[in-house]
Amino acid sequence: MTVSMDALVPTREVPARYANWTPIILGALIATALSTILLAFGASIGLGVSSAAPTWRDASAALAILSGLYLIIQGALSFGVGGYIAGRTRLAPITTDVAETEHRDGLHGLAAWALAVVLGTLVAGLVGSISLTRSNAPLPATQTSAAEPLLSYELDRLFRPARRAANLDLAPERAEAGRILLTASSHSGMANDDRSYLGQMVATTTGLTAPEAEKRTDTAIANARVAIARSRRSTVILAFSVATALLLGAVIAWAAATVGGRHRDGSPMPRWLARA
Repeated sequence: MTVSMDALVPTREVPARYANWTPIILGALIATALSTILLAFGASIGLGVSSAAPTWRDASAALAILSGLYLIIQGALSFGVGGYIAGRTRLAPITTDVAETEHRDGLHGLAAWALAVVLGTLVAGLVGSISLTRSNAPLPATQTSAAEPLLSYELDRLFRPARRAANLDLAPERAEAGRILLTASSHSGMANDDRSYLGQMVATTTGLTAPEAEKRTDTAIANARVAIARSRRSTVILAFSVATALLLGAVIAWAAATVGGRHRDGSPMPRWLARA
């Protein structure tokens, strides 16, 4: 009885699982960590797209755009590194089909991108919940307003007293005035009766004369309109930058994973990368 030599050679089977989760999780963790570090660095040098501080609202549009570009760049870098790690550490399937190998590498990079997005969202939510927990106890609805802290400086100036007792609680008045000031940015603007009521509130609270209170009210309305417009501009830039960073990150994670797979297999780099 003769045994062929091929029967003595151990065969390697393609893994049954299409996705190797260890490289995916590793790439996602690295992408999330790198993104967190870059975001913290950007915030430390003043590249924050939004802030409640009045000084930020007075910043130029160029600084807001620069902050948005930094957000996009850090996303591309973080997701690129995470995708490369996912492709580089993935167990290569036993196949001679180069296109199929690159396809699987790219899918692992895309999976690492998706997991990193989820982890980043969880981290942001955790930080936000901690900040809310450390804040003061929640106030009644009559003492709260969406205008805080956006229009906190305008409200401070609006109720700056000429004659007023010390430590007077103006939380209900500030909340009501804030809700009224928010209507200044509406399509039709602030109603005349709201403007008159706000002026009367300022005169009663601060002790100013009616003409002085009316002048201060007009100034607060104009300043609130500008502040809301700038806040809306920053929100648009932030939303656009986040969406661009995520979409671009998905593409870069896929491409970086294929590059990592070529490094893993010792294959030559693609033409587009060799030209770059």
